[in-house]
Amino acid sequence: MHTAPSLLQMIDALIATPSISSANPQLDQGNRPVIDLLAGWLTDRGYQVEIMPVPGRPDKANLIATLGSGPGGLVLAGHTDTVPYDEGRWQHDPFRLSEADGRLYGLGTSDMKAFLAIAIDAASLYTAGQLREPLILVATADEESSMDGAKALVSAHRPQARYAVIGEPTGMRPVRMHKGILMEAIQLKGRSGHSSDPALGNSALEGMHKVIGELLRWRGELQAQHRNPLFAVPFPTLNLGHIHGGDNPNRICPECELQIDLRPLPGMDLDALRHTMQQRLQRVIQDTGLELSCRPLFDGTPAMETPASSEIVLATEQLTGYAASAVAFGTEGPYFQALGMNTVVMGPGDIEQAHQPDEYLSLARIQPTIDVLRQLIQRFCVAPGEPP
Repeated sequence: MHTAPSLLQMIDALIATPSISSANPQLDQGNRPVIDLLAGWLTDRGYQVEIMPVPGRPDKANLIATLGSGPGGLVLAGHTDTVPYDEGRWQHDPFRLSEADGRLYGLGTSDMKAFLAIAIDAASLYTAGQLREPLILVATADEESSMDGAKALVSAHRPQARYAVIGEPTGMRPVRMHKGILMEAIQLKGRSGHSSDPALGNSALEGMHKVIGELLRWRGELQAQHRNPLFAVPFPTLNLGHIHGGDNPNRICPECELQIDLRPLPGMDLDALRHTMQQRLQRVIQDTGLELSCRPLFDGTPAMETPASSEIVLATEQLTGYAASAVAFGTEGPYFQALGMNTVVMGPGDIEQAHQPDEYLSLARIQPTIDVLRQLIQRFCVAPGEPP
């Protein structure tokens, strides 16, 4: 029987296995080699392991590994993909674990491959026979791009558990709320013509001026109507991020596209927001002769809110000493909630390190994370329902 790898050996192997996901097909990679690594380690530790291919992508998969059986239980979850890296801006090899100055450097150390290895190590104290409710380790694909891995879990109605902890970088401070993400492309089509006579065409670029004005009015209304003081930015944001129109200064602009980013608060429905936006924009250009079309740049990620009174929230607050908070970035949390789990986002990395050159995880965070995860396993799997 071969020797199980140590925690640092597992982190090293995960970092050394590239699994970039990107909306750019030239940069996008599969994650199956990472999934296969995890599957091997967990099979050796007595887990029932299932590899779930992502529909339409044979090179991408989720992993569901279960220790113990029965209803309820606890999920420890993380995504296996990373963002692309800035070539030439790293002082350390992004695909080799490097230790220096009390830090572990490498792409995915903070966000968030290392958490998967830490979760495996934390659970290594337990056998299936010790658990009254199951412990389920979940590793997903494509969180950094399409959320297709999390969506596949929801479609399959798996896994089923009572609670979930997602190890995104929060400095081991529990998070029970985050904003949603809606990204939309708004296109106007007009008619080209020679710039010397405005009557020869219909400028989509000038029409976009009306659209932008209406979006800013709508933003002001949304921010007046929706507030949540638990967020650092306590209102929904709407960013005008990218615009392109026309091709020459002496031609009336026939097409113009604006891309926006809207970050709604919990309780704001993505489909309702899209519908309202399209109605308002259609109304503002209805007498211009321009043609409006809107398309999602991706499906969007809902906002997340777990009740402050949930047992997983109270437990993570007690174990870390921090009140559960709210963050602006999105996670897979809403998808685990859609599966019926009360969900907390909490991991050892720092969001300031995510998506940065020389991403690192502080070595000092590792043992406290292991300790907290072991206490959560004890509370929700070994002795569920018993006083802490």
